[in-house]
Amino acid sequence: MSASRLGVGLIGAHTWADKAHLPGYQAHEQVDLIAVCDIDPDRARAMAEKYGAKKVYTDPEQLIADPDVQMVDVCTPTFTHLPLSLAAIAGGKHVLSEKPLHTEAAPAFDAAARADAAGVRTKLGFTFRYSPAIRQLKSWIADGTLGEIFHIHGFEQNSQWLDPDFPLRQVTPGAPRDRLIPSSIIGYGSHLIDLMRWLGGEFGSVASTMKNFIPDRVIRGEPGRQRILIEDGAVALVEYANGTQGMLQTSYIAVGNYPGVEIRVYGSKGAAVARLISEFGTAETLKFATAEEVEFKPFEIGTSALPPGTTLATPWPELYYRNLVRHFVDEILEDRPQECTFYDGAKSQEIVDAIILAHQERRWVDLPGHSA
Repeated sequence: MSASRLGVGLIGAHTWADKAHLPGYQAHEQVDLIAVCDIDPDRARAMAEKYGAKKVYTDPEQLIADPDVQMVDVCTPTFTHLPLSLAAIAGGKHVLSEKPLHTEAAPAFDAAARADAAGVRTKLGFTFRYSPAIRQLKSWIADGTLGEIFHIHGFEQNSQWLDPDFPLRQVTPGAPRDRLIPSSIIGYGSHLIDLMRWLGGEFGSVASTMKNFIPDRVIRGEPGRQRILIEDGAVALVEYANGTQGMLQTSYIAVGNYPGVEIRVYGSKGAAVARLISEFGTAETLKFATAEEVEFKPFEIGTSALPPGTTLATPWPELYYRNLVRHFVDEILEDRPQECTFYDGAKSQEIVDAIILAHQERRWVDLPGHSA
């Protein structure tokens, strides 16, 4: 793409757009924020005024059809991600979608194939790939600093919904209330699985257990407490295709601060622990040890690893999303290789599906092979 600037249109002007997506576009010197769309016109106007968007829409189809919009950002409830993304692809637009693209893998693979056929680029909002600590960890694996990788442990756990009166969001309309509804493994687990797959390679097989700990809770948009068996804790074992062993845990109710992501990698030459947890004014920490010096020491992330205008004191949604936006815009404008695409989202969902099946059938489940 030869254009020096990228016209962006955002659909969904809720809190996450305000905290993460829109600051990323505002900070990128080669982005023109063309339009903001929301079913609430006042909300759309407020976000457009705050971040300098030129147009306001209440109909996503009109935003997608706008010739000045070259890339569409889908920042809406989960069940709308796929239809809006498919509409953007059909309209010849590059598209960034919040995760998950769909709660089943097959439709996500289909969307990835449609994007490739249309010649447009995609990115999934896997925020934590764009943590400076995680990207440093990835480089240590790639350059052999950690040696042969033996174990990868991943956790995404915080007490965001430990209080049953804190409204739970993203419950699909019409979800059954009489059986376990996979939730933390989808909302949190998809992030974690993407990180573990990006760092360690393809998953071979999984075994798992899922549980509802708090059966009565407030659901956003519904009156009072509701009896709903939301899966608010899951644990899985992973056998990687290359022989690495893995373990992951997701939880809505484990005491700790948001976002609660921790990745531990153990290799033949060394080990590292990245904690993406807002604590004492710092967004993340990274520690490193070697086989000769086994006590973990802090590793300082240099300013060159941070998005321009940020520090490790920048709130993590803005810190990571500035990086995500910068990568996607640069991939489009500079024709760089794609990273973290709809295909990666489909692979993550495929693993989520396998973890759910493993729990339901109380067995190891093998992952099918899909070529990129």
